[in-house]
Amino acid sequence: MSEHVLLDGKKILIVDDEEDILENLEELLEMCQVVKASSFEEAKNLLETEPFDMAILDIMGVDGFGLLKIANSKGIPAVMLTAYAFTPGNLMRSVKEGADSYLPKEEMADIAEFLDDILVAHKKGKNPWDPWQKKLPSSYFEKRWGTALRDKDENFWETFKAIIKARKK
Repeated sequence: MSEHVLLDGKKILIVDDEEDILENLEELLEMCQVVKASSFEEAKNLLETEPFDMAILDIMGVDGFGLLKIANSKGIPAVMLTAYAFTPGNLMRSVKEGADSYLPKEEMADIAEFLDDILVAHKKGKNPWDPWQKKLPSSYFEKRWGTALRDKDENFWETFKAIIKARKK
């Protein structure tokens, strides 16, 4: 058993158009039963025909938001994982459209911890975004996106937090 007990044996769908990302995530989630897909069509078919405990979805290259809609309709918790689409707009869209987390690929090494947090939140009937806010506070994003975000939309973080709070657990 791994230190991530809740993840042991969970069936996780990982969707990314980059083979090295799929391989890295499979390694990082060795305690899980990992199913990989490298295209929207392949992932859509898997989501519609197989049960999953969770899905990790790239945004660009595989229409991650289209896959998020399918995952939501099946009750599958989903994490948006991205590098190139790491923007304030995609963060907000991820929350609004029902993702359970939004991670930059540079944080991929800690993916098991983030997934554990989501499973714990679901088990306790809590909001899965709460631990995310502690691990990746707004200061992390301001460092990445600069203060221009705050200057452009000074209410961004207040709006973001209100949307998270309003989400059903």
